[in-house]
Amino acid sequence: MSLLKDLNTLLEPIGIPIETGVFSKKPPDEYIVITPMSDRLDFFADNQAHSVIEEARLSLFIKKNYQPLKKQLTKILLKADITITDRQYIGFEDDTKYHHYSIDVLKEYEMEEY
Repeated sequence: MSLLKDLNTLLEPIGIPIETGVFSKKPPDEYIVITPMSDRLDFFADNQAHSVIEEARLSLFIKKNYQPLKKQLTKILLKADITITDRQYIGFEDDTKYHHYSIDVLKEYEMEEY
């Protein structure tokens, strides 16, 4: 499993377009861009990696009130045992008329065989 795959699976049912890295199509009134931020190994006393910690940022772009969607995303993420490390309002983009809100998340996975 991966955080990116988990996020796409979790958020698909809400019906908002989601892309990774950058939104490549004509943007609708609300959409989400997922940016992978970190993929690190967690080591233990025997110097062997036993888990992978993955982090990502969900950037919500919306032309109306972002609060209801922020609450809905938060509830979905927490229910799925995904840790929210930060939430912040980035600002209103005058040129596009979008509110930009970000949610940073992380999840730990068991190390796969390599």
